This record gives sequence, structure tokens and C-alpha cells, in this order.
Amino acid sequence: MSNILLLETATQVCSVALVRDGEKLAERNSDEPNAHSSRLAVYINEIFEEVGGKAGMLDAVCVSSGPGSYTGLRIGVSSAKGLSYALGIPLLAVPTLESMAMHYYAQHPGYRGMVCPMIDARRMECYTAFYSQEKELRETRAEVIEQGCYDEWLDKGPVAFIGNGAEKTRPMLSMHPNAVYDSEFVVSAMGMAAIAERKLRSGEHEDVAYFEPFYLKDFVAKKSVVHGLRGN
Repeated sequence: MSNILLLETATQVCSVALVRDGEKLAERNSDEPNAHSSRLAVYINEIFEEVGGKAGMLDAVCVSSGPGSYTGLRIGVSSAKGLSYALGIPLLAVPTLESMAMHYYAQHPGYRGMVCPMIDARRMECYTAFYSQEKELRETRAEVIEQGCYDEWLDKGPVAFIGNGAEKTRPMLSMHPNAVYDSEFVVSAMGMAAIAERKLRSGEHEDVAYFEPFYLKDFVAKKSVVHGLRGN
């Protein structure tokens, strides 16, 4: 029997779940903007209170490893590392886009097409990858979405576009008859559950000292918009 804490902070959603042998015991989610720093620790505590347990019950902690929000990833990975080190338990990591795709398949057991999770990377750029139920079909990339850019994939069969980058790019892709959109899809830590369980059993742990999120793109700080402050 294994208890794994799952942390998802790579997107606008802050999601925490506790699973036992892959089955959900408790979950907390919020899509409040910029709330990861204030919500994450609260949700972890609430989950332990709900199940009547403590952090010492954990056999591993798993974090969504990116790509995604630079700040969100730092918060999630720092929290996961802290728990792993303090409790002496394995640190697991799951690529964010893979977690999204597997969560979609879990929610739609009858769907047999491909999934393209999309995370908004500003303007018309998105972090994307392609998955089947069994494997990654194309590696993660940061790319500008243009009219017809995925026709080669859509010509092969249905592709479900999900995530906060999907609606933004819908006008460029939705004309193809094989394009599928699910506006109700929500990112969740539960997307990592089965993968985390498999990684724990096979010993695919991360090195707590050296593990870093998969940013994909360099962080670019915005100029301050606070009155009275000027950029250099």
C-alpha cells in the first residue's frame, strides 16, 4: 500500500491530491490567479486533516515538472523537495503535458484518438505535445500556432486539444473535421496518479539535490507597473 501526495502548480490551477495505490483519498483545486503561494500549503494541510493523517503517512511526493508557469513551477518543486527531504521519501516528477493528456483519457474512457495538451506561453505561442493512450507521439515544444500547422496530425484521426492554450488557438485549428475541443477540461493533480504509482514501484525517483523543473523557455521578467517605479 502506497500513499503519494500529488502537487500541480505548473498552470493557472493550483491542485493537490492524496492517492493510495492510485485511488483518490482527497483533493483540493483552485483556479484563482496567482494563488499558488497562498493556497498550496493550506491545501496540503486540509487534505491531511480530511483523511485524519499526517505527512508521515506519505510514501512519496510527486510534482508536475513543467513546462508551464515559471513562478508556479518554482513553488511546486520547492514544496515537493522540502517534503521529500524532511520526510526521507522519494521525489517523483511527471511532465505537465503528459499529466494533462492522461487525465483527459481517464475522464473519457471511450476516446481512442490523440490528445494535444496546450499551455499558454503568451501571444500565439503554446507549449504542446502529442499523446496516444500508450505513449508520447511527439516531444514537448514551444511553438507559435498558425492556421493548418497541425493538419498532418489531424489528417491521421481525431485530436483533442485541451488546456488554457487550446481556446486561444481554436480559430486556427477548429476548421479541420478531426479537431476536438473540450472547454470543460480542467488541469488536476489527479492526472499524475497512475504515472506516479508506476514510477514509485519501478524506482524512478528524482535526485532531490539536483532536480529542476522543465522550464523550456528562459524566464523573462516584466517591467514593474507600480506607479513611481521605473525599469532600468
